[in-house]
Amino acid sequence: MADGRVLDILSAIDMQVNAGEAVAILGPSGSGKSTLLGLLAGLDQPTSGSVSLMGRDLSGLDEDSRAALRAGRVGFVFQSFQLLPGMTALENVALPLQIGRQPNARAQAGSLLREVGLGDRLSHLPRQLSGGEQQRVALARAFAGDPAVLFADEPTGNLDAASGQRIIELLFGLRDRVGSTLLLVTHDQALARRCDRVLHLDAGTLQAAA
Repeated sequence: MADGRVLDILSAIDMQVNAGEAVAILGPSGSGKSTLLGLLAGLDQPTSGSVSLMGRDLSGLDEDSRAALRAGRVGFVFQSFQLLPGMTALENVALPLQIGRQPNARAQAGSLLREVGLGDRLSHLPRQLSGGEQQRVALARAFAGDPAVLFADEPTGNLDAASGQRIIELLFGLRDRVGSTLLLVTHDQALARRCDRVLHLDAGTLQAAA
């Protein structure tokens, strides 16, 4: 900072998530939840300490190597959907499969979209879809390739109650089918209770929720 002070967003974080476990991270706005998720996924780097993802220490990897580690093995669901606006629903879901050189990428994408109830929306662009439909496309994209780990950042935050509930059911249904490890940032207590374990982040420190 300009006055020489250092702003610690997170401090003394010590956590481990087991393979196949679903862990929710709760906390007020500004507590560092999204920052923690970004560090765990290797999207950001800590100023001190270390992070391991799927058994690999991320501190020794550059950005390209971290991206290569995630490719085809890590999925993401964001509050703001993060769909590519110029691509159809089918193309958005097929893209990570094509990047990973998966065979029959478009067929797999179509199957996933039908699984989340969007079989009649394959050729629609994001702007032609409702918020709930866009998040279902994002879910299908996240689970393309059956990821080992899924990171979800407020997946119901921009949705109405009914759409949010559908996303919750689809998220856990897909996760149960694939067996992915799930790290979920949310302010939704009901969503957090669906997880195996709940952690609470407050003022940059993490503790088990009561």
